[in-house]
Amino acid sequence: MSTETLTIEKIGQSGDGITRGPFGPVYVSFTLPGETVALAVNKDKGTVMSMSEISPERVAPKCRHFGPEGENGTCGGCSLQHASDSLYQDFKRQLVLDALKSKALQVDVAPLVLAHPGERRRTVFTARRTEKELLLGYNQPETHHIVSISECPIASPGIVSRLATIRTVAEAMAVNAEPFRITVLETLSGLDLSFEGIKAMDDRQRRMAIETVLRQKSVARLSLNGEILVEPIKPVLDFGGVSVSPPPGSFTQATKPAEEAMSELVLAHLGKAKRVIDLFAGSGTFSLRMARKARVHAVESEDKPLKALDFAARNTQGLKPVTVEKRDLFRRPMMASELKVYDAIVFDPPRAGAEAQTKEMARSGVKKIVAVSCNPVTLVRDLRILVDAGYRITSVTPIDQFLWSSHVEVVATLEK
Repeated sequence: MSTETLTIEKIGQSGDGITRGPFGPVYVSFTLPGETVALAVNKDKGTVMSMSEISPERVAPKCRHFGPEGENGTCGGCSLQHASDSLYQDFKRQLVLDALKSKALQVDVAPLVLAHPGERRRTVFTARRTEKELLLGYNQPETHHIVSISECPIASPGIVSRLATIRTVAEAMAVNAEPFRITVLETLSGLDLSFEGIKAMDDRQRRMAIETVLRQKSVARLSLNGEILVEPIKPVLDFGGVSVSPPPGSFTQATKPAEEAMSELVLAHLGKAKRVIDLFAGSGTFSLRMARKARVHAVESEDKPLKALDFAARNTQGLKPVTVEKRDLFRRPMMASELKVYDAIVFDPPRAGAEAQTKEMARSGVKKIVAVSCNPVTLVRDLRILVDAGYRITSVTPIDQFLWSSHVEVVATLEK
């Protein structure tokens, strides 16, 4: 441990300020470029003791729980509320520019599609019962301490206004003092509450939790570790005019505006494609929209989202044929010979990207490809494979849906 007075040089990929200490880079949370700070330095981590120069880009945080002065501790839900809109937006777009540069990909990057407060329809809370109360909120960074929240400017009004309801259900679900997670999804029919990490819940406790939910008019479904405990009404999402009931805890885009922005980019690039394959299709975010104009083959490794997609497609009029296939695309990617019959490919893999699958896409010769990614680093690795095979990147659009975090979505379109 040492004490140093240093000047922050830039914001790093995780949202921390970065400065150069005596023995290498030092990462300092809640700081901005140009700020001179007295730090307690422990290895590569710096803790601010005081500031002598404050950036003009520093703004007052929007939430009482944010930062070192936050109520109940430092909430880990956001990392960049202290940055001005312009600095924050430039930072997110720069993440994409830097990733492209790392793979020598020279392409124009569109302006960031902005996120706004109150748009998050899907949040993941941590909860734990204590002797005094039930803690419900987000973990303090790099700790197990839960910062219990009374507000959340990133979450939708439909979630924030029902924090008391979520707490009530969590109190009924908590069987001991161990922490657990609650994925909250606001749907058109009510809240979908998916609990994970609770063990040894007996029948009596389950009945109590079910009875609690039945008294709450705003809860559509309660599940535990993927098992539905009670479903007063099916949770419903709208994917471009198609009603879908996603399985408990399944992946959905965190905000509706970001989902719409991504979908518009996907559909615009497909143009008049008649036959499209959607890889890592989930519950049909893109597949069901594309099926308005094209035949779609949707491929997904998880059974339940695929069944939700299939059911929605079969029960919606006006769609072109939609076929589904359960397949682990990491272990068994679609081969080039299977892909070449399609006019276009859309793929939206997890953070690890889709290296093996991309190599087959590169060999397929399919004329149009759309890549959707939540990780610019793995995205550009996959784009480099396609470019080396003769594809041309026609657009790259960064999209913000995790407001005041260091995460950015990207949609890239390619042609051959």
